[in-house]
Amino acid sequence: MTGSVAARVSFAESSALLRELAAVEVSVKQVERAAETLGVEIAEDERQCVERLGEIAPTMYLGMDGTGVLTVPQKLTSTYSPVVSAAEVAGRAGKQPDGTAKTREVKLVTVWTAESRDEDNKPVRDAGSITCSAAIESAAVSDTSLTRSNFAQRVLREATRRGVTEAPRCAVLGDGSAWIWNTTGELFPQAIHILDRFHAKQHLSDVGKIIHSANSEERRQWIQQRYDELDEGRIEPLLQALDQRAPEYDEARKCAEYFRHNRERIRYPEFHAQGLCTATGVVEAGCKVAIGARLKRSGMHWTESGANAIIALRGSKLSGRYEDFRERRSGSQRLAA
Repeated sequence: MTGSVAARVSFAESSALLRELAAVEVSVKQVERAAETLGVEIAEDERQCVERLGEIAPTMYLGMDGTGVLTVPQKLTSTYSPVVSAAEVAGRAGKQPDGTAKTREVKLVTVWTAESRDEDNKPVRDAGSITCSAAIESAAVSDTSLTRSNFAQRVLREATRRGVTEAPRCAVLGDGSAWIWNTTGELFPQAIHILDRFHAKQHLSDVGKIIHSANSEERRQWIQQRYDELDEGRIEPLLQALDQRAPEYDEARKCAEYFRHNRERIRYPEFHAQGLCTATGVVEAGCKVAIGARLKRSGMHWTESGANAIIALRGSKLSGRYEDFRERRSGSQRLAA
């Protein structure tokens, strides 16, 4: 019960819920210790158990994303909640004036299927098909290393469990970050690369708000026209509109570069003709639901080990694997006894 509630709400709220609903007195600190202990066990179980789960769909979707976990300038005594202690980011480069970091990035991989269709015969995410795995870890490898990054190994384990590499067709969605496509190229050379349309439109929206900051109607029209060009595959007019504003607005120049770099990943009419999803909200929601809703609430901070333990616990619950873990854990305990 402690693991179930602590995966969803803060340790303090978990303690109160156990008291209210089960008449069990578990202190906040006991909840924290029990939940983190379970999380550590689940993280190890995730590394060991990679057998395939469920059926392989004709098309398997895989998404990757990252979200920052905030830090605080000094070590605090409380250890639950969006932040990591200062010791966790010591020596790491960041965006602060002195070049230091205030955050650690949680990297997340999500797998789902979309064989269902809506009334317009467009693919829709299948209910209950989403699984995820995440941790504060690096996607980088040294130039001389032949070993996959920690995150690449995590991605491969989740893909193996879901049968991504065995599927007739695999599509990877991401926001354009280099580490996403580098990981995709390394692990899934056969995959179709799709720039998540939600992120693509967000870039256009941000530029439109800067260019037409003083006129809301002109802003709305400019943004909508860019959306239409993107959806209809008219990339040249879109780039021309951005290039026209580039001398005056650096954001427009960067946005044009972004779309040129990802040109092969924004062939949305072609993807739609192939029956592929281009923006399901799964990738964006993954970070918000799996990480933000639990670890980035007001006043929270974490050590790396504490954050990763709760991330593993929450990911197990959200992916429907918590009960399987408990069965394996109980079996191991019986054998040990």
